[in-house]
This record gives sequence, C-alpha cells and structure tokens, in this order.
Amino acid sequence: MKHYLKTLEETVRKHWNLKALCDYKGESFTYGDLATNIEQFRLFLNDAGIAKRSKIAICARNSARWAMAFWDVNVNGCVVVPLLAEFHPNSIVLLTHHSDSVVLFTDDDIWEKLNPSQMPSLKAAINVKDWSLLWHRDEKVAKAWRNREKTFKQRHPRGLSPDKVSYPTNNMDKLAIINYTSGTTGNPKGVMLTYGAISDTDEFANAHFPNQPGDTIVSMLPMAHMYGLAIEFIHPNVDGVTVYFLGKTPSPSTLLKAMQEVKPYMVVTVPLVMEKIYAKSIKPALEKMKWACRMPFSEKLVYKIIRKKILSAFGGKVKCFIMGGAPIKPEVEQCFSKMRLPFTVGYGMTEACPLLAYEWWTDFVPGSCGKAVHEIRIDSEDPKNIAGEIQAKGSNITVGYYKNPEANAIAFTDD
Repeated sequence: MKHYLKTLEETVRKHWNLKALCDYKGESFTYGDLATNIEQFRLFLNDAGIAKRSKIAICARNSARWAMAFWDVNVNGCVVVPLLAEFHPNSIVLLTHHSDSVVLFTDDDIWEKLNPSQMPSLKAAINVKDWSLLWHRDEKVAKAWRNREKTFKQRHPRGLSPDKVSYPTNNMDKLAIINYTSGTTGNPKGVMLTYGAISDTDEFANAHFPNQPGDTIVSMLPMAHMYGLAIEFIHPNVDGVTVYFLGKTPSPSTLLKAMQEVKPYMVVTVPLVMEKIYAKSIKPALEKMKWACRMPFSEKLVYKIIRKKILSAFGGKVKCFIMGGAPIKPEVEQCFSKMRLPFTVGYGMTEACPLLAYEWWTDFVPGSCGKAVHEIRIDSEDPKNIAGEIQAKGSNITVGYYKNPEANAIAFTDD
C-alpha cells in the first residue's frame, strides 16, 4: 500500500508551480507555496519544543489556509484534531482540552468566544485567516511562531527547492487524526485514525475514482468531517488536483456559479443538495414535458436533454456525482437513473475513514449503497431477514476512541 504522503511528495516535486489550494474568488497557493509553508511549520515546531505526536486542533471555516494548516500538522508528524466551526463554544473548549491539543488554529471571531483558562494544555492560538498570533501562554512558542519566516530564510537563503522535499512514510501505524463525531448517538467521541487508514482510503479512491494533475474540484463539505476531509480534499490534493474552497455553505446559485467557473472533475456532496436541484429544476421541466414522456422514444430524448443541461450546469467535466451521509429519496434516484446521470450513493462513517461501501456509477445498483470496501458482516442469526449490527474490519478502520475505554469496549469485537 502506497503512503499518501509519498504521493504528495511526488506531486509537490513535479508540479511545483501548479495551483494546489484556492479560495473561490480569493487567494491561492501553489504546491511550492504549500511545501514552503510545511517547512516553516517544521522549523516552528523544533524551535517551540513541540514534539512529534503532539495534538494540534483546527477549528475554523473551510478555506485554503485551513487546508494548509492541515498539511503543516499532518506532514510534520503531529496529530490533527479537526473540530466543526459550528460547534458551540463550550464544545470547542471541551474537545480542545479533551484532545490535549497544544496549539489551536481558529478564526478570530470563534476565538473571542473561547476561554483559554479551561484549556490548560493549550500553548497558543493562531488565526487561520492571516497566521497572526491570537493568544499565547508559552513565550517560547510565541517567539518561535513570530520568527518562523526569518528562521526559514536563514536555513534556506535561496528558498526551498523541489529536490529538497521529503515527507515521512515510516509511520503507517502512527496516529494521524483524532476526528470527533458530531454526537448524534451520544457525546462526541474522538475517533483515532492512523496514517495507514488514510493511505488505505486514498488507495481505494485511486482505484475507483482516479484523478490527475490539473483536475479541479469544489470543496463544499465540512473539512472537520472525514467524508469531506478524505474524499473531497486529501485524495484529490495529493494527486495534483486544485481544490477550491467555498467557505461557508453556499446558496444554490453561488454553488452552480462556482461549478461553472471551476469545472470540477467530480462532485462530492450529500443527497439533500441534489434533491434540491431535482425539486427546483428537473421536476418542473419534466412536468412541462409530461406529454412527451408518455411516448417511449421521446421520453428518452427528454431525459437525455435534461442530463446534458445538468452536466453543463456543473461545468461540463463531471465524471461522477458521489453522494453520502444519508439515503437519497427513491423518486429522485429513479429519475437520475432514467436520465443516466453519473451518480452513486456510498455508505460510511468516521470510524471507517470514512468508506464502508461504494461502487462506480456504471455498476452502481439503485437502491443500494454500493459494495463493501473491505470486510463487512451483519451480526444476526439470519442476516437476510433479521436486522443486525453492521460490523466492519480493515486497515481503514479506527484503532479506537481517544481516552474512552468504555466506548472501545462496546465498539470492538474479539476479532
């Protein structure tokens, strides 16, 4: 299994001047910029005395700098703790403290609502918007952060060159991410995912929905969820795909305008977005053409025309619409199937980093959620007729919940 950081290293070296991370209608960074930022962060960690495997939280709205912060932490061997910007301030404080995070990347307006005295492990808070220091408890850390660019220039007077880029790959079993669940089945739990789990997901993605340098994608899902983080960001970005971030949740018109301009190779979304498009655009069009849909030959033509318009509305280069996070309404799914829209509905969870089931759209069976990614069984005496718990096994599965032995005891079987 190939390490995803090896892929990122190769991409950075080969495509130094290619755009890597962009804010839609905002700033952009090349892979060379990204590599430079990662090296500056490495020097900061060394000077600040922050050890590898230390936890560093990111709680901010989606942006190119959010993604930069992720690679800074992840490549340099610290553990990323992504937290939803929409979490209540008390929850952000609680989870930052519970994760033992020593640094917090956040937005200034979020930081204003937090109480650092309730996060005793925290040494500093950094503004994602401009890398300014929002607060610090440790003067050594603050000094190292302020001097990181100066230190970088001393170490690399001519700047960083592509041939000097080298990222660690001997850490497959080491912890990479603690991703807190949203708490839909109780209090949030810190799901521990290794570099190996991310590499496994990236390898599966490459085999089933590959991409190439120069492709583009629009990021609209929360980066603090593994679905958006792994499928919409990590997998594309390590392969040279330029990721455009919309920031806050866009309106349908803003979303489609961005799609028209960015021309993504793939759309990763939730069924609700596609259901809205169906309700506002597709269904009314079909109602107007109801008379034509009564005739077999003209019905096919109507669906073909609508399909072409949808693909054009999303930029004209979409190879597949991947949906997950919820089931899709049967009425909508039947319509999409009739028009041969390239869509598929997968199934997963944070604990699976995040894929449990998926199938490419040409082989996808409507009404299903794809085929098992690895080993799956139903804990039932008669799984075809009696519902039972879905149990999964594979190198993409979590190694456990952070500081939560009770949850671990419930979640894991002997095998």
